[in-house]
Amino acid sequence: MHIAVSGNIGAGKTTLAFLLSKYFDIEAMYEDNEQNPYLMDFYQDMQHWSFHLQIHFLHSRLRKIMDIRKAKRSVIQDRTIYEDAQIFAPNLHAMGLMSLKDYENYKSLFDTIAELIQPPDMMIYLNCPIGALVEQIQERNRKYEDSIRLDYLKRLNDRYEEWYQQYNYGKKMEVRVDTLNFRDNPQHLGEIINRLKAEMQGLFSDK
Repeated sequence: MHIAVSGNIGAGKTTLAFLLSKYFDIEAMYEDNEQNPYLMDFYQDMQHWSFHLQIHFLHSRLRKIMDIRKAKRSVIQDRTIYEDAQIFAPNLHAMGLMSLKDYENYKSLFDTIAELIQPPDMMIYLNCPIGALVEQIQERNRKYEDSIRLDYLKRLNDRYEEWYQQYNYGKKMEVRVDTLNFRDNPQHLGEIINRLKAEMQGLFSDK
């Protein structure tokens, strides 16, 4: 079983993946941002480093998908390869931060990869308003996120909402972070767990 948690920067993907992995007693697979050699450079000069960053993420996500399939174990994944290719890369190109040549090269590579991989069994989308994103980014105080532009976050949010509506690779579930405070409210987390069980009936063991 492969569950993925998607959402904008600061939406709470890592937190929800951790909480669900604890409840269902399955492995959580997190983003390795601290080991990303391009991330800090990217936020300081997006135009120069955008292609390098996206290729690094593409390779990293592909490796995780391969590890999940080889291990044949249940996993909850923090962010997916689809978001990189269908939200982040086109957003960078639309903002003039990735050249057409680089974007077409990247997209061609993703299209080839997409034919070889299997999508998650469930895609959970964290819909989070901009104000909450900014607050959570500031609260976690990651140095490489200090220079994230507000217009960048807003554009990503718009693209995430459109992407979720069009996502048709498999089962999906939306969680509105402004109404379900799963981090601090056990009852809200329980609501998400119950919805997930209902959607994934038969794949979870009784708990």
